[in-house]
Amino acid sequence: MLNPQVKQFLRMLESLGAPPLECMELAEARASAASSSQMIGPALAVGEIRDLTAPGPAGAIPLRLYRPDTDKPCPALVYLHGGGWVLGDIPTHERFCTEIVNGAGCAIVSVGYRLAPEHKFPAAAEDAFVAMQWVMANSEQLGIDVARVAVGGDSAGGNLAAVAALMARDRRAPLPVCQILIYPITDCDFERPSYRENAEGYLLTRSTMQWFWHCYAGSDSDMLHPYASPLRAEDLSGLPPALVITAQYDPLRDEGEAYAARLKEAGVPVALTRYDGMIHAFIRRTDVFDQAHVAQREVCRFLREAFGTES
Repeated sequence: MLNPQVKQFLRMLESLGAPPLECMELAEARASAASSSQMIGPALAVGEIRDLTAPGPAGAIPLRLYRPDTDKPCPALVYLHGGGWVLGDIPTHERFCTEIVNGAGCAIVSVGYRLAPEHKFPAAAEDAFVAMQWVMANSEQLGIDVARVAVGGDSAGGNLAAVAALMARDRRAPLPVCQILIYPITDCDFERPSYRENAEGYLLTRSTMQWFWHCYAGSDSDMLHPYASPLRAEDLSGLPPALVITAQYDPLRDEGEAYAARLKEAGVPVALTRYDGMIHAFIRRTDVFDQAHVAQREVCRFLREAFGTES
């Protein structure tokens, strides 16, 4: 059953009469995503917020460091924002990042990876991997404990987090201690039951996801590549423990849960939680959904356990 708060939220969105994202000009779609994020509220106070850059494959990768109020080296989460690889940026997810910093007592390094369609696959994935490795290599100057660096993200950011972990394993680079995959994109199959059941009417639609994939992937073979669709990787063994969060009324529900199952089959410790009654992108909407607070607390507990810090 759809959560009453979600029902009210969806009715409000419907009353606005905005066209689907895929029917907007690109700049308009990005402005719409930014405006929606501003409604959630401003960043919370944390110990430090600092802008940085990491050298990337095609130039500097923007980063924003959020630190708790401590002078000691602290654990950190490298965070990849959602937005279908097309929308979003560091500011759109600032409120969420500061909520997790305060809840988990860790630093966050938010990554401004290259967006599609200007930058096709694998640009965003390579940026995610490089940024994660840069944080580990420069942990001392960032005040971060290199032995306790996690990776995570929501939606397309969850995809990039999973892929960054895959790349690290495949390239024999340092692995994160865990991965936080919040309703992640893990496959390019639009015929799963959750895509049919939730094709329209629940914020993220099937047609919008098809548009995102069209923007990101240069070809069908790109869509099928494990670094775009990590569910299609032949082997998922040797990856870090994962928290996978899904939402009942989300087209991406089934592929996220399928990825959790594949990880578990490969011997990777996995915690999977489906939030019944919820829709895609719910975890950031603490302004309207009680379950967003619950899910954020779950993320923070998982991180504290992975980092070995007190709850």
